[in-house]
Amino acid sequence: MQAFNHEIARTSSPAGMRYQFVSLSLLAALSLSAFARLEAQAHSQPAAAKLSIDSSKIVSPVSPMLYGMMTEEINHAFDGGLYAELLQNRTFRPSWMGVEHWDLVRNGSAQASMHVDDATGPSAALTRSVRLTVDSASPGSEAGISNSGFWGIPLRAHTTYKGSFYAKTDAAAIGPVTARLIADKTGAVLAEAHIDLKPGSWSRYEYTLTTTGAVVSSTTNHLQLSVAHAGSLWLQLASLMPPTYHNTPNGNRTDLMERMAGLHPTFLRLPGGNYLEGDRLEDWYNWKSTIGPLVDRPGHQAPWSYYSSDGLGLLEFLEWCEDLKIEPVLAVYAGYSLKGDHISPGKDLEPFVNSAVDEVEYVTGDTSTRWGAERAKDGHPAPFPLHYIEIGNEDNFDKSGSYDARFGQIAKALRKAYPQYKLIATEPVKEPQGAEPDVLDDHYYKPPAEMMDFVHHYDNAPRTGPKIFVGEWASMSGVPTPNFGSALGDAAWMTSMERNSDLIIMASYAPLLVNLNPGAMQWSPDLIGYDALSNYVSPSYHAQALFAGHLGDGTPESSITGAGDRFFYSATFDSKTRILHLKLVNASTSDQPLTIDLQGPAKTHTASVVSLHGSTYEATNSMADPDRIAPKTTTEAVPPGSWHHTVPSLTIQVIDIAIK
Repeated sequence: MQAFNHEIARTSSPAGMRYQFVSLSLLAALSLSAFARLEAQAHSQPAAAKLSIDSSKIVSPVSPMLYGMMTEEINHAFDGGLYAELLQNRTFRPSWMGVEHWDLVRNGSAQASMHVDDATGPSAALTRSVRLTVDSASPGSEAGISNSGFWGIPLRAHTTYKGSFYAKTDAAAIGPVTARLIADKTGAVLAEAHIDLKPGSWSRYEYTLTTTGAVVSSTTNHLQLSVAHAGSLWLQLASLMPPTYHNTPNGNRTDLMERMAGLHPTFLRLPGGNYLEGDRLEDWYNWKSTIGPLVDRPGHQAPWSYYSSDGLGLLEFLEWCEDLKIEPVLAVYAGYSLKGDHISPGKDLEPFVNSAVDEVEYVTGDTSTRWGAERAKDGHPAPFPLHYIEIGNEDNFDKSGSYDARFGQIAKALRKAYPQYKLIATEPVKEPQGAEPDVLDDHYYKPPAEMMDFVHHYDNAPRTGPKIFVGEWASMSGVPTPNFGSALGDAAWMTSMERNSDLIIMASYAPLLVNLNPGAMQWSPDLIGYDALSNYVSPSYHAQALFAGHLGDGTPESSITGAGDRFFYSATFDSKTRILHLKLVNASTSDQPLTIDLQGPAKTHTASVVSLHGSTYEATNSMADPDRIAPKTTTEAVPPGSWHHTVPSLTIQVIDIAIK
């Protein structure tokens, strides 16, 4: 995703409808019979279209990796989103405002101050810390610091939270440190733990906080770390983690991972888009700084205005894939930044070429390799699966014309070290010089009406040359998440990708996630919306899940006549289950009658029909009304020969028919 640089087509009315206003004088001139005919035409239904499908004749394959996911650090997708860490600015990064998201606590008559100490930290990556100087404190009059999380700390009843911090003190007598979860509105202590300190150099301390059944789920809570005695205490890398998906250490939010699993993805494009490049050359995604213990990760400036902790680093990306039983599509840095600077091909690019080769070794190498051994040291001895490597991101925005040479230099090195993997280019490579890409990454962001008009883009495209990865795409209507018009545009586009899946081998909607709190969003629409405690999914999410969850391995011969210009379909057949998956999209405000001629069934069958309907293009879901638009399943008898079926207006249907 390119910040502010996508060519977004001009908006139009969602259904492309034109309204005519007829003057009263003209109406008066019409005869009563003519007016009656006009009125009858206005309320008539379209003629039945004929859809013919022969599941015994497969004309092209469907890619087994067609539907996947793409995400990046935008809209607080990672920090404050998927990554489960509850404390914001856990490494005490200072700004002109002080240490943001941390406040000094002086209960009762306690006297204390806090400031950033640039001279001491627990590691070479974290060289500074916050120093708490306590002049006087006592039980009941403690001094300390507090953090309110990412727009609040979400708490639930009967839940254990794992806390930790690095600390240094000259005298243990300042302790113990008391960790408390406190309700903002009432000041009630919801959970408490005491952590003894030892004097001397930096040490890591762990504790747990467990809520009781009396706790009501809310986000209006904060964490307080305090002491009841005078002295000095240095703190760094304070963390608070809730239970994670599959209990993966340093893992992800369970509810958002479950939503992703519901999309039935086959891959994750990582680390994603602009996050790979950074605004400046020095902000590139240096994966080597994102692995190993958290205390050795300095974090880096992300391109969407805020800082990334890199708690969700390369290994966590790979474990994210493992948890969902999908595989990574790995993007390696190619020497271009979003603000237009690039690294010249040749000697200057060599360190980044080596980094790309090393990164693939970290992902796939066994423990006898240098970086495979490093991955094992990080806690994951087994290599991860990999089939595709993308070189760069949206390099079509690089006006220097250097991508051909940059791609070629990196591609040759990767092919020499790893000839088994397919390479993805982010724009056509005009002079490949022996380093031709296997796949080309195309990105499309369009209003729903234009997405519907775009569905034939690949129908007659050459089947020679690189395959296509639609690495970012979305129908652009709705804030903060897509409305039903976008869902219709998305579904129409997905019928095109399924029909052309011999060429389009992978596709991933973008962006995936958006934090709904004020100031958290930089881009809309986004597939899944959430706050610290809850989430909801958009109509487009449901469309994605339906299409990906009902997909065959081949495209049968089919044809349609007589359908409206806002009616779309695709048909895929599963050779193992013998199920025909029929997708029907009626983006018109009129019902679409169909006569479906199925070549194959010799007797009556029962079809499963899943429908997604919206009253208008603008209808949508929200946190307050999360299920306004949701799939509904019915059954329908399918007789031998021709089958008469009507697709209601503004409806997406997925029909599964067993072919015996």
